[in-house]
Amino acid sequence: MGLVLDSSILIVAEREAEPVSRLLVMPKERHGESEVVLSSVTVIELEHGLHRAQTAEQARNRRNYLDTIFAAIPVESFSREMAQIAAKVDAEARKNGKVIPFSAVRPL
Repeated sequence: MGLVLDSSILIVAEREAEPVSRLLVMPKERHGESEVVLSSVTVIELEHGLHRAQTAEQARNRRNYLDTIFAAIPVESFSREMAQIAAKVDAEARKNGKVIPFSAVRPL
């Protein structure tokens, strides 16, 4: 079993200058998971934040951080089946009063 890191975790980590190596051990410490991956949708969200950088320096820093993330954490394709599972999880969560912000794209 593994864990797909959400862009919000990576955005906070980048803002707080959290080493990418810490991102790789954190899920195992918290959830007992050993495999960590990114979704291709997460890549879109992270790259979106990069292209919204306010300065050239901020863009360089984000590019360096993202390149380190992408070198360390594999990216999984987002298939139709995965989309169906995500829709089901979201619908069930909403029925229980929990909202997962799927459409929110937050810049780094």
